[in-house]
Amino acid sequence: MREQKIMPALDVNVAGNLTLGGCDLEKIANEYGTPAYVMDENTIVNNCRAFTGALQKHYGDNFTVAYASKALTCKEIYRIMVRENMGIDVVSGGELYTALEAGFPAGRVYFHGNNKSPEEIDFGLTVGIRRFVVDNLEELHLLNELASKRGITADIAVRIRPGVEAHTHEFIQTGQLDSKFGIMIEESDEFIRTAQGLPAVNIVGIHCHIGSQIFEPEPFAFAVEKLMEICRDWRDTHSITITELNVGGGFGIRYIESQDPRDIDEVAQATAEAVKRCALTYDLPLPHLVLEPGRAIVGNAGLTLYTVGSVKEVPGIRTYVAVDGGMTDNLRYALYQSEYRAVSIAYRDKGEEASVALAGRCCESGDLIAKEISLAPVKPRERIAVLATGAYNYSMANNYNRVPRLPIVMVKDGQSRVAVRRESYHDLCRNDA
Repeated sequence: MREQKIMPALDVNVAGNLTLGGCDLEKIANEYGTPAYVMDENTIVNNCRAFTGALQKHYGDNFTVAYASKALTCKEIYRIMVRENMGIDVVSGGELYTALEAGFPAGRVYFHGNNKSPEEIDFGLTVGIRRFVVDNLEELHLLNELASKRGITADIAVRIRPGVEAHTHEFIQTGQLDSKFGIMIEESDEFIRTAQGLPAVNIVGIHCHIGSQIFEPEPFAFAVEKLMEICRDWRDTHSITITELNVGGGFGIRYIESQDPRDIDEVAQATAEAVKRCALTYDLPLPHLVLEPGRAIVGNAGLTLYTVGSVKEVPGIRTYVAVDGGMTDNLRYALYQSEYRAVSIAYRDKGEEASVALAGRCCESGDLIAKEISLAPVKPRERIAVLATGAYNYSMANNYNRVPRLPIVMVKDGQSRVAVRRESYHDLCRNDA
């Protein structure tokens, strides 16, 4: 079944219905309603273990796989990360708070962000996170001030823009020179000199993130080479020994059949070998290696269930299939024209697929999940699934048109449970004065 290439836990049961994690998706839709996110727990766990196993194989024990929370944040995800002995990265006080509420240990948290507030920094200092990834000089001074007030020293990693442009959409390139994230290599000497003069910060690491949906291992190896060169220069010029190398995330997944991301083992091997090669060349100690996968952990574990509301043919132009969700639960097409695969839940032969526009319910012309997507003929009230929506769908969910946010239904070995409840109309008004 070709959908398994996109989502490994998909199957078809004897009734001819699509299943995820052993659960009939038609029954899931009937029990929990639509639209709804459905996540397979075993896929999440297997993806975590694929990363940790690959790094263990190619780099030994001196590593951390830190799940990138922005891909999907909820208590249940953090509980899984605890059980799998993962680290996490967070980019807001809200993500940090959610993780702590779920019982995630603060000492395994990396705090990112290009404009952390004083309250967020103080929160991280209070709970004792593992590492602040410092983005700019203003943050460096603010962190030093807040840490000094507490009489503690904050260990930091410096976020660098290495000038690596990964082959991806320009809105999700973050390692190139023209970016809001991090400092340029040419600015790093000033940053280091400033940091060395501050009593409450201690540079232990270096970080970069070169983009998202990267299919090849070479950009990660190249980024490592750039970072290790900087580590050499900082040692020679500033007498600093960097003990932690964080190359970020951006590992791609398959959304449509034509996409072909490399196996995690290949990426881990190329990255680890680049670190070891550069350490030997520059006579540097092997650093603690950190990877930050997010999408690659949860993306292919989830799908979104919808009910078709109408099928509208515009002669000579296109057919619009409207569903009961849209840009409120999947903003990615509106942001950067993301591609998806959609299938009918009744997976038995329904006729030849044709290109349609998958339209949402919002009062917005741009409310599309896809402008051109292949789908077998469907009728109103039938259920469809949009695949590989586990990352950046719930995270970006919104209440445009006062539409309640969707639930997350977790499935595993034929059993289902609610991980996040569906919002009610009462929830929408709860904060109104």
